[in-house]
Amino acid sequence: MNVTLWIAAGLLGAVALAGGISKTFIPKARLAAQHGGEWTQNASIGFVKTLGVLELLAAVGLILPAALDIAPVMVPVTAASWIALMVGAMITHGRLGQSKFVVLNAFYLALAALITWGRFGPWSFDG
Repeated sequence: MNVTLWIAAGLLGAVALAGGISKTFIPKARLAAQHGGEWTQNASIGFVKTLGVLELLAAVGLILPAALDIAPVMVPVTAASWIALMVGAMITHGRLGQSKFVVLNAFYLALAALITWGRFGPWSFDG
């Protein structure tokens, strides 16, 4: 199960990194023109960039604390925070009728829930 949790964290970290890079560095108008990015039309640039930075921090928080053995409790804390982010993403995409993205975000939420449960519970890094 430990390997499964590392794979889940790696996958979620890659998703967070890709999303963070796009929201932080791609212009809002270009994001809004892409399928799935329509939500950015009604969001401020600051909000989009803030989400991007939070996703970049999540990418770091899902891997580095455990890999470096520096505050590894941050891995499940980050995963729990990702759950909240995915709930918001699911609501946003649901309001736009983008059911494919709701399902994709639900999958990411499930990965984050698995990591949260496993790393706070039986496969924590402290034991």
